[in-house]
Amino acid sequence: MDSPGNRNYTVVTGFILLGLTDDPVLRIILFMLIFCIYLVTISGNLSTITLIRVSSQLHHPMYFFLSHLAFVDIGYSSSVTPNMLVNFLVEENTISYLGCGIQLGTAVFFGSAECLLLAAMAYDRFVAICNPLLYFNKMSTQVCVQLLVVAYIGGIFDASSFTISFFSLFFCGPNQVNHFFCDFAPLIKLSCSDASIPAVVTSFTAGFIILATVFIIAISYVYILITILKMRSTEGRQKAFSTCTSHLTAVTLFYGTVTFIYVMPKSSYSTDQNKVVSVFYMVVIPMLNPLIYSLRNNEIKGALKRHLARKIFS
Repeated sequence: MDSPGNRNYTVVTGFILLGLTDDPVLRIILFMLIFCIYLVTISGNLSTITLIRVSSQLHHPMYFFLSHLAFVDIGYSSSVTPNMLVNFLVEENTISYLGCGIQLGTAVFFGSAECLLLAAMAYDRFVAICNPLLYFNKMSTQVCVQLLVVAYIGGIFDASSFTISFFSLFFCGPNQVNHFFCDFAPLIKLSCSDASIPAVVTSFTAGFIILATVFIIAISYVYILITILKMRSTEGRQKAFSTCTSHLTAVTLFYGTVTFIYVMPKSSYSTDQNKVVSVFYMVVIPMLNPLIYSLRNNEIKGALKRHLARKIFS
């Protein structure tokens, strides 16, 4: 391809997001459905954060990380959902060049932070079950804050690599992004410049975070499983395992969908399937996480009942 300097070109200053569908009836149905999901996401995660803050029984490491997971879920969903909702209501959903870069960086930041928080929560469960007597020493406030800082710095690092790579690309041709948000893969297809280095850089940073967190989670649960199997009491096994089920469910949902998009061969699924899976892990999972933790966690259910009782009888 000729370099931009050797031929006439038009610099792209904005993009058109094609969204999920062109069917006007289906667009209205999807708008109503996703709008309801977004309302549940915001209210559910804000309720989780508030409950953990006001309930002294939940002031320990596991719920410290859970409150930040709820915050990240709000940010993750909000990075794409409002713009997607607009897309259902307008004929042509445009986003500026700068806005596209910001949306991409924001989505990557919260997505990466979620991966790292899930890994920190797996480590927390490992310490709680495998070293219960040393739990509050190994999971002190200082350690929790350090793990949290690592999660957010990791998110900034990954988001920076994607954002810098995006702004290093040159766009001069068609500006229609075949997605409902500014995802990096469809943007690369529109680039008029050599995208090989940006593609390698972003694949490396995203791949490193995914592989590192999967490794931490896997190793933690191997040791957890070994420890549970060594327990003589059936009641002790059930109690230990019950503290992990919510986290395991959240991990399975999140990494299952991420694996579908980033690990499976591209030829094995279509762009439309990619969009559907993206909706699931960027819009639906942030709604499910507070439900998973509230429905499967007796401490949260107990704290919620006590808080509601105080409100009713005060």
